[in-house]
Amino acid sequence: MLPPFKVFAGTKSQYMAEEICKDLGVELGKMNIQHFADGEFEVSFEESIRGCEVYLVQSTFPNSDNLMELLLMIDAAKRASAASIIAVMPYFGWARQDRKDKPRVSIAAKLVADLLSAAGVDRVIAMDLHADQIQGFFNVPVDHLYASSVFIPYIESLHLDDMVIATPDVGGAKRANNYAKYFDVPLVLCHKQRAKANVVASMTLIGDVKDKNVILIDDMVDTAGTITKAADLMIEKGAKSVRALCSHAIMSDPASDRVNESGIVEMMFTNSIPYKGNCKKCTILSVARLFADTIRRVHENQSISSQYLI
Repeated sequence: MLPPFKVFAGTKSQYMAEEICKDLGVELGKMNIQHFADGEFEVSFEESIRGCEVYLVQSTFPNSDNLMELLLMIDAAKRASAASIIAVMPYFGWARQDRKDKPRVSIAAKLVADLLSAAGVDRVIAMDLHADQIQGFFNVPVDHLYASSVFIPYIESLHLDDMVIATPDVGGAKRANNYAKYFDVPLVLCHKQRAKANVVASMTLIGDVKDKNVILIDDMVDTAGTITKAADLMIEKGAKSVRALCSHAIMSDPASDRVNESGIVEMMFTNSIPYKGNCKKCTILSVARLFADTIRRVHENQSISSQYLI
């Protein structure tokens, strides 16, 4: 007999948890987060979770309070005798620091994995991690979902002729290549050189985009400097149109203005991070059903491999 399960939400992921619960046909669990004058806060569950399978929905997009809030939620659930604690993280932040690419730097993704484990998490459900190897930073099961399950049907609905898949940097080549294989279309690469973080010095195009409808694939857009530069370069090289597809809409200023002023026709995001900018080119696709179905399958000990289109 399966234990009961309950879903709770962190402050900034309430919107996502409500959608997930609606799809699951359950009520969102009651939780209270009390803030103190100095910035500290206290997390408490307002209903019994003893013996329950507890799903905590919280993305760790800026700021650091969201990560700390999730850690406190996990600790509170553990101390309230939950049977198991699953962190549902549509966006796993701090993931860009996943290796030592120069001396004397931290590996933040590993540190966050250690913090979640130390807090008492039993499982993590995340989507489109910045690097696949982050799964190996955990000593608990990680269900790594892909936004392709919502993006692919949308791309197919566009009925684009002469389509090519492109990536704004070589680091995303594997992700873009999966889309290119699925649609059986050519792959185009952009090679960029950075002057410093969030600043692109130069970019070179590898492949042919003349008279093609291009779809740029990336996992996140922060300041949109790279992806808009890549789009404008492809327009210069004769592309018929350029659309961008990115899982996580970080969209730090001046990202919205850059997208509006660029040659990008449409920018597609998931709602893993709530986008409240003023970019008229943005299309937001919900991944709540993807997470709801995964929660249902995990709870019922069913396979989730059918969730992966590519």
